[in-house]
Amino acid sequence: MTCRRLVLPVLCLLLAVLGTAGQAQAVGYRYWSFWDRNSTADTADTWVYATQGPSTARPSDGDVQGFRFSVSEDPKDSAKPRGAADFATICAKTPAREGSKRVGLVLDFGTTADAPSGSTPPSPRTACARIDDDATTAEALAAVAKPLRYDTNALLCAIAGYPTTGCGEPVADDRPKTPASPGTEAKSNPSDGKGNGDGGPSVGLLAGIAAVAALGAAATWQARRRRN
Repeated sequence: MTCRRLVLPVLCLLLAVLGTAGQAQAVGYRYWSFWDRNSTADTADTWVYATQGPSTARPSDGDVQGFRFSVSEDPKDSAKPRGAADFATICAKTPAREGSKRVGLVLDFGTTADAPSGSTPPSPRTACARIDDDATTAEALAAVAKPLRYDTNALLCAIAGYPTTGCGEPVADDRPKTPASPGTEAKSNPSDGKGNGDGGPSVGLLAGIAAVAALGAAATWQARRRRN
């Protein structure tokens, strides 16, 4: 049966809204996220999403920064770096030197679920970069994790040569799900306007469905009126 009658096009529109909305919610992006390790005397060490890019961020001596490769729909929901992040441990074999600073780096290449097709992520590792006092995080990376790869917009695409291709490309969310380790993955906010927190349709989607249903009811009433 085709959508030729007055009511059927509305029903077809409803099905289209449902179908495309489900697809739109299933797209993420594969990229390297950049994090700062927030360590204070009052709170436990936590990862905080960096407010600058690695090419402009200028860490201080004793800072710890992290990079995590993963697929995510939103930066604030990106997976956090895993593993030890203590500066004293990371830079234990790199003594201080006048005129330079030391920055601890945590490099997490992600999981097989996040890897591009045919790629195997290296194991997470740490590195201590000794760089000039005014050097950026990008320079710290270049000192200990070459080769780096950037796109034409200066987006960091690869660390230590991983991945070999791709850069921030969209990815359909049909990958195998892997459980998050306690304290290593950021949790999504159920009230951020994207959904209802349990995988159900968003408020915007429900409003759209209600509007289409109302149009369908009006079309049905109009068709009956004309027949009478």
